[in-house]
Amino acid sequence: MSAAPIGKFDAAWPAATRPDLVAAPVAAALAAWTGVEPVESVLAVDTDPDLADTGNFGQAYAVEPHQSANCVVVAAKRGETVTYAACMVLASTRADVNGLVRKHLGARKASFAPMDDAVTLTGMQYGGITPIGLPDTWPILVDAAVADAPWVVIGSGNRRGKLIVPGKVLAGLPGAAVLEALGV
Repeated sequence: MSAAPIGKFDAAWPAATRPDLVAAPVAAALAAWTGVEPVESVLAVDTDPDLADTGNFGQAYAVEPHQSANCVVVAAKRGETVTYAACMVLASTRADVNGLVRKHLGARKASFAPMDDAVTLTGMQYGGITPIGLPDTWPILVDAAVADAPWVVIGSGNRRGKLIVPGKVLAGLPGAAVLEALGV
């Protein structure tokens, strides 16, 4: 247990040691970790699930929007084929779904995935979806500003708890691609 590198939290732990704060797919990904940084660089903090949404969370825990990254699940369609992807953008921006994401994925149409689909396909709670532990076939698109951040707060797969990670951890996830101006 130690102090968190950003925000005001009672304590931070290596996420792999706190399976109670992460969704099952996240715990499995942490147990099988092959990231660019040691698994101990992925920290978990215990938070109020009623404050999981970005605005309320930031105010309660002194996390600025540029220190928090949102994971947006996108459904991209070309003909009958649907490709799901995750987009990581700073909370101070929004993902360029209809422009950059659509083009990068080679889709005719891209939109936010319906909430029920996102929850079912990820095994995570809405409001806590995170790129760690997503299905292996999903591209993870990371805004360059997220990749360059020393630390960002992201979901833990649950509404209770958050992860604090160096941006380079997200850029180094399997299937990750760093894109300039993904967040606008």
